[in-house]
Amino acid sequence: MSEAVRPVEELSTEEQKKLIEKYDTESRFRNFNIPWMVRLVTFIAVGLALFHLITSFTGPLVTLKHRALHTGVILVLVFLLYPSRKKAPRQRATVIDFLLAIMAVATILYIFTDYMGIVNRAGLPNTSDFLFSLLIVILVLEGGRRVVGIGLTVLSALFLLYAYFGPYLPRLIAHRGYSIEDITTYMYLTTEGIFGTAIGVSATYIFLFVLFGAFLNRTGLGQLFNDTAMAISGHTAGGPAKVSVISSGFLGSINGSAIANVVTTGSFTIPLMKRTGYSKNFSGAVEAAASVGGQVLPPVMGATAFIMAETLGMKYSDIALAAILPGILYYMGVITVVHLRAKKRGLRGLTREELPSLIEVMKERGHLLIPLIVLIYMLFSGYTPIYAAAWAIITTIVIAMIRKKTRLSIKGIIGALEDGTRSAVGVAMACAMVGIIVGVASLTGFGLKMTSAILILGQDTLILTLFFTMIASIILGMGLPSIPTYIITSSMAAPALVQFGIEPFVSHMFVFYFGILANLTPPVALAAFAGAGISGGNPNRTGFISLKLAAAGVLVPYIFVYSPELLMQGTNGWEIAWVATTAAIGVIALGAGLEGYFMTTMVWPLRVITIMAAVTLVIPGVLTDAIGLGLLALVVIVQFIAKKRVTSAHEEEKIAK
Repeated sequence: MSEAVRPVEELSTEEQKKLIEKYDTESRFRNFNIPWMVRLVTFIAVGLALFHLITSFTGPLVTLKHRALHTGVILVLVFLLYPSRKKAPRQRATVIDFLLAIMAVATILYIFTDYMGIVNRAGLPNTSDFLFSLLIVILVLEGGRRVVGIGLTVLSALFLLYAYFGPYLPRLIAHRGYSIEDITTYMYLTTEGIFGTAIGVSATYIFLFVLFGAFLNRTGLGQLFNDTAMAISGHTAGGPAKVSVISSGFLGSINGSAIANVVTTGSFTIPLMKRTGYSKNFSGAVEAAASVGGQVLPPVMGATAFIMAETLGMKYSDIALAAILPGILYYMGVITVVHLRAKKRGLRGLTREELPSLIEVMKERGHLLIPLIVLIYMLFSGYTPIYAAAWAIITTIVIAMIRKKTRLSIKGIIGALEDGTRSAVGVAMACAMVGIIVGVASLTGFGLKMTSAILILGQDTLILTLFFTMIASIILGMGLPSIPTYIITSSMAAPALVQFGIEPFVSHMFVFYFGILANLTPPVALAAFAGAGISGGNPNRTGFISLKLAAAGVLVPYIFVYSPELLMQGTNGWEIAWVATTAAIGVIALGAGLEGYFMTTMVWPLRVITIMAAVTLVIPGVLTDAIGLGLLALVVIVQFIAKKRVTSAHEEEKIAK
């Protein structure tokens, strides 16, 4: 991109790194100053990446072995890369770290050397089984504390205590209780606990897609997205904010970390937004809302689409197609508020001289889109996501060679392999701890108890059940990456909606949307806090503004519960088109009502009517649609008259002057 459009306030690479580390515990790596330690970490990280690439073609190992190897090597990297406390050395690993890493290797070797014995002793573990089971539970909790933070670690520990103290708890959540041996061996020697579905998807889909993202990042795809967005919308009213929305949406779909997306894209777009007149809080909120939205945007949805397909037994292509309209509506809502704020405050875009040429951008980096096209083609052609991701990585390496700027050297390829593994460590540890939570829920029947609690609170009323499920999903999703968020919410909260008769896919999408929105919901709005860290705004204020920008994300899940046509579920094209059209009108109306502007500033009674119209359009039925459209017609007429009055007043002022 032309240097002319690079704002002075843009963060340097080092500043970006510090900011990501502040809000994203997964990025707090050690910076080794001892060469052999650097080489050791590189060797382990690259080795794990190559192992997953090779097994994507040859097929994985036996399930328990494959997941144990993945988890054990990830734990080794955790203890080498992450300090145990703030005052621990940041340039070298300690003796205790190496001892913990050796213990992690021992948990792998035990599974591999006595695999048949473990299988034959199923349900009757011996002393060695118990000791290694206890060891890995402790290692996972300690590793998770270092990487993901205290929140999920405490939650996992509480679930383990719940499994043990079940008989002494209130009747609503009580169970018969399990011994420490029963609990720990269930976590280690089965594929229901630590080595359950969560770590399974980490060891297959997630790792390869994170690796794919690392290769794309090395070749400069993020710059392509930024430059393309600048060329398309940079000149329009409030252009830099629209650039933020578009580029963050593109990148967020591939990137599984909304926080990293906020910092990498926001370090450029937030200063630009401030320069063109947006406030600090609003600028940070736009980037946060746009980055979080990428997690619900096809084709990749931060890799959640593949896990959802695995969990529900659906085709990936069906999920990606179903998620298109809700994803578009989410971004339509954000763009609406951004545009109306610019119009309301008379904010202009950048001049054409400051913007790159779309043709030049495509000439320079357009070939980087080919691996994405290959990936999508293979996924929709029926290839497995693992196989498609592996070929997409190979395609990226080959296609990047077309131009010198994007070409990867051997050192660059090794660097991308290491980057990918490092990026996957945080998600893998979160998945391991989620495995403990889901494992305890399976062992004790806690999921069924939570479903019953939600249904009791909902009092057999759909709207109340949806509301309490929404609250539960937001709480469960606080401070978590998108993939563990989906696994937890789909296990704990979605069954309540299924019990109510809602289709499983619709239920899973509902809880996933609200789990993701936890990144914008104070007091633990990590994406919004990261945006505020760049903009210099107030974190909580930024969080509440980002929720307003993402209001469509709150409305849309209710729409597709009441109108599954929005997810293209079992209906014809005309019905889908009608639901999509009324939903789009409702989303735009919601944005206008919340911002208080349409053609000109709106008085508060008119804002209330506009929001009522938006909500009415959510409820399916000819009558409710007619009421909503009628209310909006009234708003348009009143605002048109008000606009004419304002224009006439301005003309009279000019004549008077």
